[in-house]
Amino acid sequence: MIAKRIRVYGLVQGVGFRWFTCREANLLGITGWVRNRFDGSVEIQAQGPEEAVNALASWAQHGPSSARVLRTEILDSSTEPLVGFSERETI
Repeated sequence: MIAKRIRVYGLVQGVGFRWFTCREANLLGITGWVRNRFDGSVEIQAQGPEEAVNALASWAQHGPSSARVLRTEILDSSTEPLVGFSERETI
């Protein structure tokens, strides 16, 4: 199991990005969370099998069709004791 922290920048808030991220993560069998940040970005904690986490990171580089992703930052992260994939409050 690996964990990645993904920050997504661009037009990514108010376009369903978090909902679609949860859907994609659940399809891939990943645990973690997604939340908006006050700077206008979206932050994702994704953990699970390497192939699945990398697939979500790749998906985040374009997101749903309503989003306009300008760039992503993908960093290795520590795993967290999580069940499922959920939306979190904005920070």
